[in-house]
Amino acid sequence: MSDHTIAFIGGGNMAGALIGGLLKRGRQPEDLVVVEPWAPQRDKLAAQFGLQALAEAGPALARASTVVWAVKPQSFADAAAPCRAHVADALQLSVMAGIRSDRIAQATGSDRIVRAMPNTPALIGQGIAGLCASAQVSAQERAQVEALLAPTGRTLWVAQESDLDAVTALSGSGPAYVFYLLEAMEAAAARMGLPPEQGRALAQATVAGAAALAGQSTEAPATLRAQVTSKGGTTHAAISAMEASGVGPAIVEAILAAQQRARELGDAF
Repeated sequence: MSDHTIAFIGGGNMAGALIGGLLKRGRQPEDLVVVEPWAPQRDKLAAQFGLQALAEAGPALARASTVVWAVKPQSFADAAAPCRAHVADALQLSVMAGIRSDRIAQATGSDRIVRAMPNTPALIGQGIAGLCASAQVSAQERAQVEALLAPTGRTLWVAQESDLDAVTALSGSGPAYVFYLLEAMEAAAARMGLPPEQGRALAQATVAGAAALAGQSTEAPATLRAQVTSKGGTTHAAISAMEASGVGPAIVEAILAAQQRARELGDAF
């Protein structure tokens, strides 16, 4: 391994997405190492990517310039304990929810920490990750993190670590809100007599197309909505029903509840 080795602690879906992206961009398998205690997943990673997959932390981690923490938050303490002796000189990149920078510094011995809050569309390269760096992280290291995460989608730096709770609530949990909307649209399609496959196709294409249109437009979502909402028309009837049911405020309150839960988890961990 070279002095620019990237070590992954945890070899789940997010780690796999990052590893696959790095290899596609020219990174060599010998410059990547993953610690994954679950044998079937470890064997899968080694076979799929041709990299070194370890059952437990060891001296090989000492050559890593960057360590990517991709374990479940509740597993962090146990995962970090055997790593500490080997990773204190490395940049620490966390994609874990809820584990704050001071806790990572305490567990790893490094104060160069970047926290990232990605979301599940990262698995197909369509995600967005909120990022926050400790003061000790250099501009070059920030750029390295951006390059490492580039295969998963967009990145966005926030001003302070507490903002990551809002990122978690808005985009980290956000795909579930969209899936919930899709469920409701499919249920409505069924009640209107459409076959399930047609209802699903129409709902998915509509959500994807509307999001793409909003992304390419300079208009605010409220303006785009108004452009397709003729008074007395079908869309107006639907929006009026949503407003009468308090759908908009309910969504806002739901996201604020997610933010509060993110804060609570951070306190707990």
